Amino acid sequence: MSPDEALAYAKKEIENAPLVVDDPDLYAPLFRNVSAFKRSYELMERILKVYIYQDGQAPIFHTPDLKGIYASEGWFLKLMEEDRRFTVKDPSKAHLFYLPYSSRQLQLAIYVPGSHNLRPLSLFLRDYVNAIAAKYPFWNRTRGRDHFLVACHDWGPYTTTAHEELLKNTIKALCNADSSEGIFIRGRDVSLPETTIRTPNRPQRYVGKRRVSQRPFLAFFAGNVHGRVRPILLKYWDGKDDDMRIYGPLPNRVSRQMSYVEHMKSSKFCICPMGYEVNSPRIVEAIYSECVPVIIADNFVLPFDEVLNWSAFSVVIAEKDIPNLKNILSGISLRRYLAMHTCVSMLQKHFLWHAKPLKYDLFHMVLHSIWFNRLKQIEVQEQ
Repeated sequence: MSPDEALAYAKKEIENAPLVVDDPDLYAPLFRNVSAFKRSYELMERILKVYIYQDGQAPIFHTPDLKGIYASEGWFLKLMEEDRRFTVKDPSKAHLFYLPYSSRQLQLAIYVPGSHNLRPLSLFLRDYVNAIAAKYPFWNRTRGRDHFLVACHDWGPYTTTAHEELLKNTIKALCNADSSEGIFIRGRDVSLPETTIRTPNRPQRYVGKRRVSQRPFLAFFAGNVHGRVRPILLKYWDGKDDDMRIYGPLPNRVSRQMSYVEHMKSSKFCICPMGYEVNSPRIVEAIYSECVPVIIADNFVLPFDEVLNWSAFSVVIAEKDIPNLKNILSGISLRRYLAMHTCVSMLQKHFLWHAKPLKYDLFHMVLHSIWFNRLKQIEVQEQ
């Protein structure tokens, strides 16, 4: 089949996916529709081919940063370029085209500190896309609809704004998945999990398990106080309640007794408020600690929202409800909490980076959501 025929075939197959019952590799409550997810994933493995443009000079292109809070884009870039299953050298066989830039490296290379001017970053990416479109026929064939990028820096969305087709058509996997700004489009773009990697040769270092009976605290948060949400969180809860371990930066007197990671593993709920932008690495940190994430960020499209059922393993709190936070969490029954805790435990494997990717891991989940949303795009065009 031609690439277009293969995508149309896959779309139809997913719509008629056979019912999945007790798949040992997939925990059904995690998913909106586990049958559709499994069929889509199988078809991705069987069909999907990605062409990676070799154009673009280091460090902005082809240079993964594998450490820090923006590491998601670097890990995906590294693993995609090392991949032999999904990538093709012949672009005529490709279903998707990857623009292999790093928004973090772009910021480091182009941004003038203190200027508050992001325009040069978006102009740089505009010129790159124009060069790709002039050199190859593939962009112009679809106006960028079968192209994708992966960007985790907070400024990732804004680097796309100077090129109209890049902004409106290209599939953007973004950590800063803010639906209120008109850049991230739910149903086309992908919410990329923000993963803090401190030790690149041990990306799973802080993943652990701990029983509910070993979690004496109701809720925990510690971190820098910036953005619109965190000052309100501290105003109402810092030092107000022993069950609610809410701090700014974790005080030395506290950290000497129990580390940040130990606090997460000792809490039933981990508060994940937005900072300057809607995304937060605490969501994945909570999942790694088997702590149910409590997400406070209006307009945030949650990671892999197109396939995951976040109500099964997280609590989403409206910013206006911060004063009522303890009542909301205390009102969750033990039975429901145990189910959520089990879901978080089963979810962990879908949020892990591996040096050599494993089935259903984070690399494959990102790629699947890009594939899945490309198929939905075709559906829209055909109606």
